[in-house]
Amino acid sequence: MISVLVAAVGIFGTAIGAVLTASISAKTEGRRQVALERQQIREEQQQQDQQRRELTLEHLRWRRERRQAAYLDLLTDLTAADRANQQYFRELVAVSDLTPVDETRLAAIRGLFKAAEQTLYRVALEGPASVVEAAQALTDQLSALITEVRVFAQAHAMEAPNVAELSSAVEVTGQSFLVAQRMFLETARAALDEIIEVT
Repeated sequence: MISVLVAAVGIFGTAIGAVLTASISAKTEGRRQVALERQQIREEQQQQDQQRRELTLEHLRWRRERRQAAYLDLLTDLTAADRANQQYFRELVAVSDLTPVDETRLAAIRGLFKAAEQTLYRVALEGPASVVEAAQALTDQLSALITEVRVFAQAHAMEAPNVAELSSAVEVTGQSFLVAQRMFLETARAALDEIIEVT
């Protein structure tokens, strides 16, 4: 009878041990599965973050290239209008006798300036605001310079007494245009060199 009792206790102990072992194994396996799922979620999140960073960097590169192209196009268009304007002014200054206003030349200069104004819209779209402000100031200065050359040409054609004053005014506005051009270049360079944190 004692042997049956010992055998029953042994079987009961073995059964309890097996249940406890199975329970501990199940909990351990459950924790391991949860840890694996969390690790997988973290890896997927890191992969998504990496893809987002790469897309952001690619967009920033694309944006920078578009900005640079718009800035260069504006400078090219403004320079073309400025050169045509300067050449006409220098020719008028070089001639001392009565010279009629060359409306065709003035119209061509105005056409070049209008092309620059169209490019200014691209700069305004690309930004940033500091560059747009500098670009607008530069464009306004060239507009003033073109107007002063036209006024000088009209005064020169009529041999007006204030031709010398008007010539000096053109020179002063030309210097202001150069200052605005330097400001635009500095502002545009700073915008293009700006480092943006990508998180």
